[in-house]
Amino acid sequence: MRILAILKSKKFWCCLLALPFLLVGCASAYISMQPRFDHDEFAMRRAVATKAEELYQLSYLEGGAPTGQRVIFVHGTPGDSSDWYDMLKNAPDGFQFIAVDRPGFGQTRPDRAQTSIMAQAQALGPLITMPERGKPILVGHSLGGPIVAAAATLYGDKVGGIIIAAGALDPDLEEVMWIQRLGAVPPFSWLLQRELRNANLELIGLEDELRALEPRLKNIHVPVTIVHGTADELVPYANTDYMLREFTDTVPKLVTLEGTNHFLPWNARGALLDAITDMASRLPATRLVPVQSR
Repeated sequence: MRILAILKSKKFWCCLLALPFLLVGCASAYISMQPRFDHDEFAMRRAVATKAEELYQLSYLEGGAPTGQRVIFVHGTPGDSSDWYDMLKNAPDGFQFIAVDRPGFGQTRPDRAQTSIMAQAQALGPLITMPERGKPILVGHSLGGPIVAAAATLYGDKVGGIIIAAGALDPDLEEVMWIQRLGAVPPFSWLLQRELRNANLELIGLEDELRALEPRLKNIHVPVTIVHGTADELVPYANTDYMLREFTDTVPKLVTLEGTNHFLPWNARGALLDAITDMASRLPATRLVPVQSR
């Protein structure tokens, strides 16, 4: 009878529902105490002002050759520019690697969530539209995939090509769990560290954002390479079928990584570097003008 009374108690169910968020909140508090990566001999922290629905101070890491072929890396959710640190540290000769903190993450300010894919893409503008530096290659991982695709529709004549790594583009494959919606409202949202709270808001709105992006995909005319693992349980490999079908103004190159999971920036760096160097080899040669360090 005591057990039955407990099961009928509203307090019991409220505590049970809150438990995952309390655990995440404790983990988030620990994460927030960890020092943020600033710079070292391989990567320098910089920032640029940009406007995308609102003004941002876009923070990014820069490594490699200052006048080399630019490659701009866009992280997923949650995440930040340091997700790409190993790429920057191992930038091949003749390449400049840039990894951004997307709006809502890392050291970019203001730090509130920006759920619009087009606004996220627009925020990359100052790093893309640098005529003296040639056309950059954009690399997007996970939710960064649709963002670099959106950037190609906004800045098509300024972009050399895009690489979509484990990208989430198919709106029919997106699913929001009830616990995510619960985590988006107070008091549960108060328990989440900023990056996790912003990531949750992005994921809740992702399906609608992808449906709005869908008609624009046919306007992408730059080279596209898709890199995806068959063992990806977070962003299904079936996303590749959608991309091959929807990119109608270009012929994407598909790189399938057998048995590889979702975390390509960490466990498939070689495959991504191969995709980058392959795409760069197919771009028209551009005379780069030396620039002063900022």
